[in-house]
Amino acid sequence: MKSKIPDILIFSRLIIGFIIIFLSVIKIENYQIIIVILLSIGLLTDIFDGIIARHLQISTQKLRRLDSTVDQIFFISVGVAAYIQCPEFFKTNASKIIILAGSEALIYLVSFLKFRKEVATHSIGAKIWTLLLFGTLIQVILQCQSIVLFNLCFWVGLLTRAEIIAILLILKTWTNDVPSIFHSIQLRKGKTIRKSKLFNS
Repeated sequence: MKSKIPDILIFSRLIIGFIIIFLSVIKIENYQIIIVILLSIGLLTDIFDGIIARHLQISTQKLRRLDSTVDQIFFISVGVAAYIQCPEFFKTNASKIIILAGSEALIYLVSFLKFRKEVATHSIGAKIWTLLLFGTLIQVILQCQSIVLFNLCFWVGLLTRAEIIAILLILKTWTNDVPSIFHSIQLRKGKTIRKSKLFNS
């Protein structure tokens, strides 16, 4: 049963994402607070699915690929919910959001073209950006606006997307959990890289 915990956490995040969209549509009393709570729970499942998998020594490539795919669906779901609630914010910042979404799509395009697999680098920079995205989405959901945090999220997002693309281009073979460009260079040279037991498999 313990070996199923990471899978349960991953798929629970998928369900949470769809529930968040549903709540944004029906708009029950205090739905924004409920959405923020669910978003926070979703982030915690994202953190602990990997930690638990590594602790149980079941952190496989398949699991990490599934984790990455569900992460994308989860944050897209939250983004859709935020759009339903605050369409004006998205119209005002449409160009930046399109650029950011395009850079994310480019990552997957590069990964599929080179390796025929989706990206699952789980870089340190990407983890930092996820926290910024989390904070930005909460601010948008609660206030329908975000200036400083959104702009920080935008620029850090572009930098971390560029880093991931560089990692993919440097790697000779598809590899999950590559913390940074430096680590991808080490892997290209055939060296073993050090990974954090807490943050990387």
